[in-house]
Amino acid sequence: MRDVAGESVAELLSRYGLRLQTVPDGTPIPGSYWHEDEAGIIGLEVFARQDTPLHSILHESCHVICMDQERRAVLHTDAGGEYAEEDAVCYLQILLANWIPGFGRERIWEDMDAWGYTFRLGSAKRWFAEDAEDARAWLTRHGLLTNCDEIIFKMRN
Repeated sequence: MRDVAGESVAELLSRYGLRLQTVPDGTPIPGSYWHEDEAGIIGLEVFARQDTPLHSILHESCHVICMDQERRAVLHTDAGGEYAEEDAVCYLQILLANWIPGFGRERIWEDMDAWGYTFRLGSAKRWFAEDAEDARAWLTRHGLLTNCDEIIFKMRN
């Protein structure tokens, strides 16, 4: 997160009603499933430090956005969800990357590959371009994306 203006990340998340909570470097991140420097989620709050990767912040935020209201109401650390929702989360986080000045799709694809996301085509970029129709359709079906790939800044009902 330290590579970009933190306000831009907080502002983006606020469009969904999410609150970015920063915690001091070196301290545990509340609600982090993966621990270390990975983002955490509790309710509508996304927790991160300055060393938290942006792809992690976006990924966990997109879990909150994509889950149904029942899971969101009791959300603490583990987003759960099904395979199709996980793909939708990955697709949406890639779209949202362009909304953070100084980040963007190329960087998130690199970061996702370096972190170890696995895709049948071998990279996040190829998956997004060639194999993500189901994820895109899921987002459209749940009212999070238009048919033209325009983001609808609301959470899934």
